[in-house]
Amino acid sequence: MWPDRRLTDLLNIEIPIVQAPMAGANGSALVIEICKAGALGSLPCAMLDIEKMYSEMDLIRQQTKEPINVNFFVHERPKVNLEMDKKWSARLSAYYSEFELNTNVSVPKVNREPFDEAACVFVEKVCPEVVSFHFGLPELNLLNRVKAAGSKVLSSATTVEEACWLEERGCDAIIAQGYEAGGHRAMFLSNDINTQVGTLALVPQVVDAVSIPVIAAGGIADGRGIAAAFALGAAGVQIGTPYLFTPEALVSEMHLLSLKMAKDNSTAVTNLFSGRPARSIMNRIMQEVGPMSDFPTSFPNAGSALAPLKAAAEAEGRPDFSSLWSGQSAGLGESMGAADLTQKLVNDTLSRLRVITSFE
Repeated sequence: MWPDRRLTDLLNIEIPIVQAPMAGANGSALVIEICKAGALGSLPCAMLDIEKMYSEMDLIRQQTKEPINVNFFVHERPKVNLEMDKKWSARLSAYYSEFELNTNVSVPKVNREPFDEAACVFVEKVCPEVVSFHFGLPELNLLNRVKAAGSKVLSSATTVEEACWLEERGCDAIIAQGYEAGGHRAMFLSNDINTQVGTLALVPQVVDAVSIPVIAAGGIADGRGIAAAFALGAAGVQIGTPYLFTPEALVSEMHLLSLKMAKDNSTAVTNLFSGRPARSIMNRIMQEVGPMSDFPTSFPNAGSALAPLKAAAEAEGRPDFSSLWSGQSAGLGESMGAADLTQKLVNDTLSRLRVITSFE
């Protein structure tokens, strides 16, 4: 019933929808519901320790035997840069004074670990049907071990150059991440955020450049967007922000309220919360310091200095220093269960595809 079955056949799923892995915002509960609905649920592992990865996988396998995706970051661990740390702390000092916080107290490092030996052993033991990566691909030895475990490999590209790079290194499908997408930009061959491409322009150019299935991502929130992705040549879509509205998501009430109030122009790409460009709903720190700034320390440590401010402001009911990840289509979000949302997306898409077909 789908106009392109390359992705569903490749991943052995019924519905060509990949739930975007949203580190910190989704866990096993969302994965289970997505898989039961026939789409591909994704477990984000970048902020989990190894023990938590195993426990989350156990919960998932107890509830469903359907294919699942586990996702990892593949960034380089940052080198210590005391000068940058001092510069970032100085820029935030006025906020620390406002909340009467001690700037000299050491803060815990943000836990965003890259794919490494321990994570690879985890993959080899649990054998997920799909493994996806953000910020490129791991070193060849680790990548070969993932493929030897039987997992299909996906990774995100924000340009045609990145998509070709990923295909040349053995990816089974490409996630073409448009500029509209929420959360971290997957960019890894360029640092220039100004040249990032929107979904409508990116997807067909990636489709023309590679021979493997392309998954459209960024700003897709309903059947109109999914049907458009197929028209652009994609074999499926990746959807994130709409699933943040579901009860299975792990977002805070503050984050959820911000999502419900968001409009088309409520978000911006910022590097303040982690040190890498990511799309968030605008808040005080983004308005006053950024959203893009030369002050934050390297990814992922920029968030450490913000953590005490985030906690202090949230205690007063204010998201002034909180990362409120969201794509540009939050205004289309609806509150419902993840399985119901998935089915609604399917019904909406198929009805629109039937209308298109009737005009051909």
